[in-house]
Amino acid sequence: MSKTADVIIIGGGVMGCATAYYLAKEGLKAVVIEKSDIGGEASGSNGGGVRQSARNLKEMPLAMESIRMYEGLHEELGMDLEYVQQGNMRLCTNDEELETMRKSVENQKASGLELEMLDRNQVLEINPHVGQIIVGASFCSTDGHVNPFLVTYGFYKRAKELGAQFYTNESVTNIRLQKGRVTAVITDKRVIETDLVMNAAGVAGRRIANMVGLDLPMKSVFAEALITEQFPPLFPQMVGHAKGLFYGRQTRHGSFFWGGFVGTEDYLYQADQVGPRGKPLFHFIGPSIANSIIDFFPVLKNMNVIRMWSGLIAGMSDSIPVLGLTSEVPGFIFCTGFSGHGFGIGPVIGKLMSELILDCKPSIPIHDFCYGRFTKGADHECSCKENAACTINTAICPNKRQWLKHI
Repeated sequence: MSKTADVIIIGGGVMGCATAYYLAKEGLKAVVIEKSDIGGEASGSNGGGVRQSARNLKEMPLAMESIRMYEGLHEELGMDLEYVQQGNMRLCTNDEELETMRKSVENQKASGLELEMLDRNQVLEINPHVGQIIVGASFCSTDGHVNPFLVTYGFYKRAKELGAQFYTNESVTNIRLQKGRVTAVITDKRVIETDLVMNAAGVAGRRIANMVGLDLPMKSVFAEALITEQFPPLFPQMVGHAKGLFYGRQTRHGSFFWGGFVGTEDYLYQADQVGPRGKPLFHFIGPSIANSIIDFFPVLKNMNVIRMWSGLIAGMSDSIPVLGLTSEVPGFIFCTGFSGHGFGIGPVIGKLMSELILDCKPSIPIHDFCYGRFTKGADHECSCKENAACTINTAICPNKRQWLKHI
């Protein structure tokens, strides 16, 4: 006998867990299916940056609202998330990087973000540990960082307490359609009937979309990260290179997290290298990241690295996520493709997806992120445009809030 669910969320990362939590707060209990462990993929392997700066301007309203939400999230979830709001510094090493960063800063300021350009002396006032290679930086004082494991777990824990169900180490093998509409999700362990599925599967998001006859211009981007031994407090800011060579922070416990790219990842990583022991490590990527960091922060040159790991980023062709309903498949919602900068906006995405599912009216417009931009062009009439999906095509939105009134 098949189980039934009001909503099925595929993916137990921060997006899936946050959406499940905000739905459960309003009385709708989702079923979340995760192929590994909660936060076991990108949500557990990222740097925990919570930033507005250096984003695609279309994401700026989401990032600004997420910052506001993070300020009180520890109280809402009932646990310390190790949130630190002491700014984000993007370090420049030459005039070319400075000029590019100045233009970026002006564009971001025009969108309403408060940030500034710093010369070398101003950088040293905020962070006296930078090396001689640094000539300037951008700085956004309201950015910060958080422990990604704790945030994801916090949403999971509260959602579960409120009645959401989680199935881990379980893979979705198919999504059943009837007359073009979602009717069930099939896993390697069970069949669950439903009329609404949210694809929050990260790098598996393309495969999940394929199950309903859709496709995404998405690829898996390989990345490595490392953690060091503990060190006395040096600086609280999130820091990174202007061109993304590396990024990192000092944790509450003193260890430093560093991640980065060396430019050869696309040529090294192959999907068939992922085996039962997890994703591969390449012997020169971690040391290359570490050597770069030494140039930027010479004080760290004698620190020991105690662990390294790799992860996969769901990279979209235009580097922004795919969100919302699709008229092609009623009952299918996208929430994937965050391209390496999704974790920081996890809380607001969860809230908006829950609003879309319950009322078809997300409180922040998401039509810039619609699936139709790939199939119909950027100027198409999106199913989520003007926060009124139900009035555009009632068949594509079950409007769960109305459904809840009758149970």
